[in-house]
Amino acid sequence: MDLSIVIPVKNEQDNILPLLEEIHAALEGHYDYEVIYVDDGSDDASARVLGAARNTYPRLRVLRHAESCGQSTAVRSGVKAARAPWIATLDGDGQNDPADIPNLMAAIQAPDCPAELKLIAGWRKTRSDTWLKRFSSKVANTVRSTLLKDSTPDTGCGLKLFQREMFLDLPYFDHMHRFLPALMLRAGGQVRSVEVRHRHRERGVSKYGLHNRLWVGIVDLFGVGWLQRRAKRPVVDELQ
Repeated sequence: MDLSIVIPVKNEQDNILPLLEEIHAALEGHYDYEVIYVDDGSDDASARVLGAARNTYPRLRVLRHAESCGQSTAVRSGVKAARAPWIATLDGDGQNDPADIPNLMAAIQAPDCPAELKLIAGWRKTRSDTWLKRFSSKVANTVRSTLLKDSTPDTGCGLKLFQREMFLDLPYFDHMHRFLPALMLRAGGQVRSVEVRHRHRERGVSKYGLHNRLWVGIVDLFGVGWLQRRAKRPVVDELQ
C-alpha cells in the first residue's frame, strides 16, 4: 500500500461524503491507498454517515473515540491503525483539497528525494478564512517559527504528508499536530513546504477560535523548545 489518508472529524456529518468523493476522484487509479476516518466523539450523525459510506467506498475504514480527545489524539489513533508507510492528513471540514495530495507525493517520489525527507507540509499561501483566523494564524506562525526555527510558514495546515514510522517515534502530547515540523527536525528528519489550495468552509461550524488557536499553544510552544534543547540523536552501530 502506498498511502494511508487519516482524517480526524468531530461533528462534520455534512462534509464526509463530499470529501470522500473528492479523495476518490483524486487518487483512484493512481495509488494503492486507504482512507481512515477517526470520529472524535461526534454527537451528530457523523458515525452513521461514515458507517453507511463504507458500502460505497471499500477503501474506507472508520475508527471512533467514545469521548472527544482532540485532533492530535485522533490523528495518532489513525496513524497507529494505518497500514501504509506514508500518511497524508486532511482536515475533515473540506477546506483542504485532496487534489493536492499527488503534489505532496511527488516530493517523496522524486529521483533526487533525500532519504532524510520525512515531512511535506501544506502551505496555505492564500487563505480562505475570516480576518480573525488569518490574524491569529499569522501571529502564531511568526512566534513559533521565530522561537523554534522550524523553517515552515504554515504549521496549522491540516494537509500534510509524513512517514508513519518516524511520526510514531515522536514525543506525543495534545496539540502536537501543530508542531510536527519542529518535532520532525528534532528527530533528524528533513521538512519541506508545498503550496496548496485552501477553500471556504461550505458546511458545518469551525471548532477553532482565537482562544484554542493561539493562546492555548503558548505552553506547548515552550515545551517543544525544551524538547529541542535536550534532543539526542545517537549514531548506533551493531558489532558483527
